Amino acid sequence: MPRKSAEVFGLPEDVAAIRAEIKRFFSIKDASGRRIGSYKYGIYAFYDYDGEPIYVGQTKEKLSGRVSRHLTNQRTDAVAMNVLDPFEVAQIEVWPLDDLMRGLGRKEKNALLDRAEYTVFQKVLGESVLGAVLNEKKMAPRSAITLSASYKQSIIPNTIYRQRKHPDVRIARRATTIANLARVISERDVSDGLRRTLLTQAKRLERLAAQRVRELEITVDFKRKHKKH
Repeated sequence: MPRKSAEVFGLPEDVAAIRAEIKRFFSIKDASGRRIGSYKYGIYAFYDYDGEPIYVGQTKEKLSGRVSRHLTNQRTDAVAMNVLDPFEVAQIEVWPLDDLMRGLGRKEKNALLDRAEYTVFQKVLGESVLGAVLNEKKMAPRSAITLSASYKQSIIPNTIYRQRKHPDVRIARRATTIANLARVISERDVSDGLRRTLLTQAKRLERLAAQRVRELEITVDFKRKHKKH
């Protein structure tokens, strides 16, 4: 008698729903009728559930491909090194740049892309409560450019938004990310930037934990009484 095959499960429903939202976002068409995800050159920024910017990047391969690799947990340096936790990303903003690249050589395109990334980087730093994002590499100062129109949207469906946004869930995720990042740092010869990222992650955890304590009206007294000898 043949053995009954085990039931095969696909992606968890929440993961599948988020991937569908990402795909829907990149299917948005601009004024020319072109899907924004099809642009080869662009800058992207990720925001958490408080609207706090957390990461900025650039691509010269395709916006939808590069961003999706970050957020679907496929191997990217930021995810692999525990710099970026895809679970934290609630909103995406992208700046397609193909129109600005027309007629430029390879070197000029790379230079313009770096300038655009630096411009967005400075923009989100100004919006950040902490004045910091999780990028490991220190961005060299460059002359700013006038950015193209951006597209920004939540990627978390309403059906799971409240559960994902719950501060206790996010505190647990941040604490785990910090522990994993600290382990990486303890085991390897890492850059100064990775240590700065660890500090930023710690500040993000402290801020969220402090907010949670305040909203629950928990009294915290850090003063210590020292006995005189």
